[in-house]
Amino acid sequence: MSSAHNLTPGRERATILLLAAIQFTHILDFVLMMPLGPRLMDYFTIGTSEFSLLVSSYTFSAGLFGLLIGFFLDRFERKRVLLLLYTGFTIGTLACGLSPNYETLLLARILTGIFGGVLTAVTFSIIGDIIPYERRGAATGALMAAFSVASVIGVPSGLYFATLWDWHAPFFILAGTSGIVLVFVWIYLIRIQPQTGPHRPRLMETVRTVLTDKNHQQAYLLMAVMMLAGFTVIPFIAPYLVFNTGMTNAELPWVYFTGGAVTFFSSQWVGRLSDRMGKPKVFTVFALISVVPIVAITVLPPVHLLVILTVTIIFFITVNGRIVPAMAMITGSANPAQRGSFMAINSCIQHLTSGLGAFLSGLIVTTLPDGKLANYGWVGLFAAVMTFIAVYIGNKMTVRG
Repeated sequence: MSSAHNLTPGRERATILLLAAIQFTHILDFVLMMPLGPRLMDYFTIGTSEFSLLVSSYTFSAGLFGLLIGFFLDRFERKRVLLLLYTGFTIGTLACGLSPNYETLLLARILTGIFGGVLTAVTFSIIGDIIPYERRGAATGALMAAFSVASVIGVPSGLYFATLWDWHAPFFILAGTSGIVLVFVWIYLIRIQPQTGPHRPRLMETVRTVLTDKNHQQAYLLMAVMMLAGFTVIPFIAPYLVFNTGMTNAELPWVYFTGGAVTFFSSQWVGRLSDRMGKPKVFTVFALISVVPIVAITVLPPVHLLVILTVTIIFFITVNGRIVPAMAMITGSANPAQRGSFMAINSCIQHLTSGLGAFLSGLIVTTLPDGKLANYGWVGLFAAVMTFIAVYIGNKMTVRG
């Protein structure tokens, strides 16, 4: 069984890099939908509710599929599961690029979510298997930096190719990139057996343990509340900035480039800081600070581009900064023998609640006759309340290692 004690530092870094590459591609596939929002709404002539369904369809399918397979993850070798899921994700992303209409794209997003949604659970399970808790904050920060790279390189590039050709192009390019990563994973990733111990528990015993453990339940609740605090706001950032603040589609990539650039460094710094100062403390500080940009970004009037970028940069730093220690806390709260199943169920809850958040915000936010979005400020207030609840829950969790 692979562990942190028999991996050389170089092999450990290489494994983290491979996992970060997987995170980069599947995060980019998800986050790319949101800045493409204005284009997709115009191309398909759809409103806010139809667009939110495109976003939430991925997360709902990811959550439901994660629930179905979650209890089986600890019964199979990690690399084999990862290769199967990542192959399906790559095919789903290609299907998105081939979609000729709204209905086909919706089905392709569901397919991509079925396979892509569980990838996070597997990657973080591997981190939990090979990295000891005292260094897991830094490793988590490295994986979370994949979001920053996706924002700095992936989203601006995707928007550029969407402008150069059309919205199909980013998905074709992403599918090709995922295929290359898939080959490297198949060749270089080590085989990692789950830490189930000498006796494999029966399925129903695993179900009972994973769902009824009090510490697991607190971790599930923390993830649910954090996703509601984020994904009620995030899906409509790009449409709101374009339709309400006067930002153009050509300027929109700057939001993701600048936000991603700073969080690429801040997420790794936050990871090291949480290892040194304590993950609950760092999580609390960043979560409380994040309330300010969350509310601000949902009520921005027409302002100068520099003001918009200042608010969005602070938003990215603080929201990403609270996720890094929270994920390390959640991973550490699991019983090591059920870590794979726990992380799969946690990922299921993550996707279902983020999908619910996107769906709810689509019901609350409406389009005015002049094309502007209304009621986004109420979404920001809801996200702020959820953040305060998340801080309370996070400080009640127990870490097992």
